[in-house]
Amino acid sequence: MAAALLRPYIFTEDAREQAAFYAAALQGEIVDVKTFGEMPGAAESMKDRVMHLQLQAAGQLFYLADAESVERGNGIDLTLEFGSDEETARAFEALSEGGSVKMPLARMFWGTLFGRVEDRFGVSWQLATQQQS
Repeated sequence: MAAALLRPYIFTEDAREQAAFYAAALQGEIVDVKTFGEMPGAAESMKDRVMHLQLQAAGQLFYLADAESVERGNGIDLTLEFGSDEETARAFEALSEGGSVKMPLARMFWGTLFGRVEDRFGVSWQLATQQQS
């Protein structure tokens, strides 16, 4: 079986705003946006809402879409591992802006930096430095 790709798909009340925040925080860019208005028969009230947005950031492809209402659970975190402590610290600080630190970034007993944050949109992240073998 060929390897599958896992892509985070984040539903949000404002995909453009949230993607712009992540693009800045993770040094990325929005590469494509499709609106409901591009879909045949779309309701006028939905025409400017995001049906599918692609964000390239931190070496990953993220998908986002607008939703009428969003409820975040506590059963999943998005985890990013960076190649250096500096990259990890920069992303941690940027994602923390307007959010809340769940676990401060610190050197762990296994040797890498690690921390957890909930961003201002309610998405939980674990950030770490890749473990060197």
